[in-house]
Amino acid sequence: MSADLPLDKAAIERILPHRDPFLLLDEVVALDPGARVVAHKLVTEADCAGHFPGNPIMPGVKMIEALAQAGAVAVLSEPANAGRLALFAGIDAVRFKRVVRPGDLLELTCELEAVRGPIGRGKARATVNGQLAVRGTLTFAVDQS
Repeated sequence: MSADLPLDKAAIERILPHRDPFLLLDEVVALDPGARVVAHKLVTEADCAGHFPGNPIMPGVKMIEALAQAGAVAVLSEPANAGRLALFAGIDAVRFKRVVRPGDLLELTCELEAVRGPIGRGKARATVNGQLAVRGTLTFAVDQS
């Protein structure tokens, strides 16, 4: 896929099936289809709604989902996978290293390590101002239907 970077939400929506309020990427700033992606997410009050009143913190599950969506952009931007779904197959060795709050800019990086047929793994990490917020290994399956 040849694309002008950065990719905005409209361009991301042409790759991913996610839509607001569950699309958790604002832009893709680097993309090597099938290999690596770097995306950004500006954390908002809405991303932290109810978690916790008076002390908003982005839930860890949303950070992991944002990383998975970034990884899915790398996988689904390959022409052979265009229009397919990338589904979670596993999450390993996840560690949360810092609190993420509204106003923080998450930089989400996923580097695909191994892809065998429709199954693959990627090392993922999110940082805020260069500080590690979360890291882990994501396993995905590309829906073949």
